[in-house]
Order: sequence, then C-alpha cells, then structure tokens
Amino acid sequence: MYTKCRGCGPGYKSPLDAMKGPREEIVYVPCIYRNTNIEKPDYLATVDVDPKSANYCKVIHRLPMPNLKDELHHSGWNSCSSCFGDPSKTRNRLILPSLISSRIYVVDVGTDPRAPRLHKTVEPSELFWKCGLANPHTSHCLGSGQIMISTMGDPYGNGNGGFVLLDGETFEVIGNWELPGEAAPFGYDFWYQPRHNVMISTEWGAPKVLANGFNPNDVKAGHYGQSIHVWDWTTHKRLQSLDLGVAGAIPLEVRFLHNPDAAEGFVGCALNGTVFRFYKTQKGDWATEKVIGVPSKKVEGWILPEMPSLITDILISLDDRFLYFSNWLHGDIRQYDITDTRNPRLVGQVFLGGSILNDGLVKVTEDQELDGQPSPCIIKGKRVPGSPQMLQLSLDGKRLYSTTSLYSAWDKQFYPDLIKEGSVMTQIDVDTVKGGLRVNPDFLVDFGREPDGPALAHEVRYPGGDCTSDIWI
Repeated sequence: MYTKCRGCGPGYKSPLDAMKGPREEIVYVPCIYRNTNIEKPDYLATVDVDPKSANYCKVIHRLPMPNLKDELHHSGWNSCSSCFGDPSKTRNRLILPSLISSRIYVVDVGTDPRAPRLHKTVEPSELFWKCGLANPHTSHCLGSGQIMISTMGDPYGNGNGGFVLLDGETFEVIGNWELPGEAAPFGYDFWYQPRHNVMISTEWGAPKVLANGFNPNDVKAGHYGQSIHVWDWTTHKRLQSLDLGVAGAIPLEVRFLHNPDAAEGFVGCALNGTVFRFYKTQKGDWATEKVIGVPSKKVEGWILPEMPSLITDILISLDDRFLYFSNWLHGDIRQYDITDTRNPRLVGQVFLGGSILNDGLVKVTEDQELDGQPSPCIIKGKRVPGSPQMLQLSLDGKRLYSTTSLYSAWDKQFYPDLIKEGSVMTQIDVDTVKGGLRVNPDFLVDFGREPDGPALAHEVRYPGGDCTSDIWI
C-alpha cells in the first residue's frame, strides 16, 4: 500500500504520479457511538475494499479508543507527500483528533496496517494549557515533519480558529502555529499551498452551540461563521478575512487544486448550498466568487418551509479535472467538470438517500431542478439510511466512496433512523472520460451490524494517502 523507491520519502512525487498508484485494498473509517445510547468507545474500523478478497465489504479489524464519547471525526498523517523528498520519513501513524473530548489519538498503522494499534494519547489538558485551544478537527502533516491540527474552539466552548502543532516524532504538543492574537473567530478546515506562501482556513461555529444539535437562530445570533481566512505560510500572520456573506454561511471543507503551482481552489458552504472559488489576484491578494449554487426546495412536513441542500463534503480529483460534493439534506452526490474553474459544469449526479424521498414524510412543493422526488436507494437488499456525506476518491479517480454520518448530534436531529440502524459506506463508479456517476450495486458496508451495535461511520482514509490528505510542496 506504500510507494517504494530508492531515496524517496512517503507518498508520491506529484499528484499525477499518485494517480498511477496501486488500487486501494483497505480503508480506515472512524466509527462513533456518541449520541447513540450505546455506552461504548468510538473505534477505528479497518474495512476490506479489495473485490478479490474473501472479506470484501467487511470490517476486518476494530480498534476501540480507551475513552467514551470522544466523537472521532477526521484523520490525518504523521507524514505524507509533503515529505516525499525526505527518505527518513515514513507514513506509519494515523492522527485521530476527537471533536468533542479534544483528545488526539496517534494510531500505529505501520506495524500491521490491517490491525492498527494505539500508539499514544494526547490528553485535552495539553491543548488547553499549552495552546488555549480545544475541539481539534483537521490534521495535516507538514514538510518540516511537524503535524498541524486546526481547532474550532477554546476550552470554554467558544469559537477559536487556531492551530496546534505536534512534534512529528514524539507527538508532544509544541504550541500554537498562529501568532498571539491572530486566531480566527471560528475554525474548521484548512489547506496550504507553500509555492504561493499561503494557507486558507474555514469556519463552522462555536462548539458549545453546535455540540448538541443545530438551531437556525444561532446563525442569526452570529454563532456560526461565514468567512474564509488567508494566512501567510511563512510568518503565520492572518492577512485577510474574506466574508462570503449569507450565501457563503458555514464554509466547511476547503480544497486547493492539487497542482502545487495553482493559486486557486474551492470551498463548500453548507447552509445555503454554494461553492465559492478562491483565487490569487494580479495584485497578489486573494478574492472569492460564487461558482455553484444548489437551489433550496420549498417543502411541507419539514422543520422549515425551505430545505437547503447542505453541502457537507467536497473534494477534487488528483488531476484537478473533477470536483465532487455531497448534499446531505437533499441526498445526492454531484460531479462537476472544473476544466474551467470559473464555470464548473455538472456532469454527474446520483441520489443515495436524503430527506426528500418519494415515500417519506416531506413533500416538495417547488423544485427548480427535479421533476419529481427521488426514490430510496436499495443496495444488496438494504435501504440506505441517512444521506451521503463524507467522500473519498480512489487515486485513479474511478471509484468514489461515501459514508452517511455527518456528526452524531446532527445525525440524531435530522436522520434519527441512523441512530437506530447505523450508517453505511457505499461506492460509486465514476466515468472519468465524459463524467457520470453510477451506484455500485455490489458494494455495501453496513455499520448497523457491528458487534457492539449500530455505529456512525465518518471519514474514509487510505493507508497510502489520498486526495484529501496529501499536499504537494
């Protein structure tokens, strides 16, 4: 599962080289029990995705964490393609931040990739005392060998978009990456592009507000973000805060184009179903423009008279040709050709669930896109519960994986059946020539059948790196 070459570090020399990498055989998926009424710890599942294997579509190993109610969420690496030029580095530790408990677990995936083991736990007090930060989210390895983790809050549950630095060998907390007083009001995701000396970060909301569910009044009260932040990668100074306005409320996942020379990327904005392009101007500063908008649907039988699409995950193929995102409320995954980054073109769409199914309680009264409400998605006799959420693309761009859990408190609020049934992982076949998506009818991982009860599966990660973990410098 790892690139081997003389004099090379982990990962791949370039994004296009990565596309020639081996097919994925196993994936790591954090599984959550918080808010499910099952008093068991979250765990890291190892899933067999090799169609030649007797264990295809099965969980082959589970690594339980030592504590309850952590809310595992996203993961990253101790080293990745940013360290490709350093042969002393090895991709052998998975970094697992806990969104609610603020613990950071370091998992040994090098000794036995099919049976990971816990290497170290960074306790919340380390983040609180050394950094004044809490609620860690995105983890990226740096070319320096250090690990950088974005945070969403301070120890009191208020918003605080700072960054924690870990030593890449000992995994001790070094301190803050940002300069004193430079933290953003809110935090969530980030991506850096060293050749342009820049990092972009995004905003979700104040942890104490979103921890137990979503209240639209909290948006009006200013407890959720609507800006992205531009940072000087060398000095760690926050240079710009770009307000995306109401249309860009709750900007979540951010992706630069993979080409390390590119000075542009995209951010998916959840609340009003938009995608903004950010780019470097001729003056050398940064600007944004809305390039995709998914219309809300007028509905009856839901909590509000209009249902937004709620874009919750977004990724870009390694050749920078296609952009994908999930609409967690509407229930579809979309594929856009971004050859012209200013004018993305919809080329693929598939429904796997959602809140507007034709046999559900919600009636769509006005729809600018569809002629009728979609039918439920049935795979291997199982109705897909919830809605597509986290996405991961194969290195060659031909297979798109999706899980259906967003965040346990929001799962419980919007898709209570997920709590009872657990989530699933699906696979979508991708047409990489003309564009197009098709559900693989032979692939389903049902986390509702887990030994300790139905679990909520979240992000998908490949042992050898993927298009949402690796950055090229």
